[in-house]
Amino acid sequence: MLMAISILGALYRKKETGQGQRLQVAMQDAIMHYIRVAFARQANTGQPAPRAGAKLLSGANPPAGIFPCKPGGPNDYVYIYTSRTNPLHWQRLCEVIGRKDLISDPRYATGAVRAEREAEIDEMVSQWTRTQTKHDAMRIIGAAGIPAGAVLDTMELQNDPTFEARGIMQTIQHPANGPFKMPAWPVRHDGRPPEVKPAPLLGQHTDEVLGEWLGVPAAEVKALKDKEIV
Repeated sequence: MLMAISILGALYRKKETGQGQRLQVAMQDAIMHYIRVAFARQANTGQPAPRAGAKLLSGANPPAGIFPCKPGGPNDYVYIYTSRTNPLHWQRLCEVIGRKDLISDPRYATGAVRAEREAEIDEMVSQWTRTQTKHDAMRIIGAAGIPAGAVLDTMELQNDPTFEARGIMQTIQHPANGPFKMPAWPVRHDGRPPEVKPAPLLGQHTDEVLGEWLGVPAAEVKALKDKEIV
């Protein structure tokens, strides 16, 4: 959806200026855009937005979900996903956590039988992840070819230098509230997202709209303001 909207904008710009654009979007950047409500909560409280949970809705195929990491803070988790279509994910994860003995164990041979032991398997994986930071766990599991990602809270995302360097996180200068960092439009136009600007304050452009757009004389605009009509 984000790319479709950007393509329409680029086509409109090409029609007006004759210039085309190169458009790029990353999945992580797109999701940053969609969790803007979580960033709004952080802005109001000054604390990272709390997690809302994670488990698959499409049927159990353990292990899949979030697993605790050291040092054990409220957001010290790594997300791990083993696909039902790729049995190697389970086998490689067994090797990573030091449980190669489970690979040949018929009690864990398929996703269906593992689903019957989900809590047991989750605890096995958790015993290993608790010995790792979430970034180390992500690196080690990912290097084994298993989908994994550190669970980052909104404060960690906001302060991640890679987002700021690519313009995904931008700081606007708000006329009333000063500098405010926020997610930008996630699609990069010719290498960088459009610049984010603060929304107008109430009545900020009254003079321009009435005077320049509608041709109302300055004296009449002043009279409307004096009577608190505008």
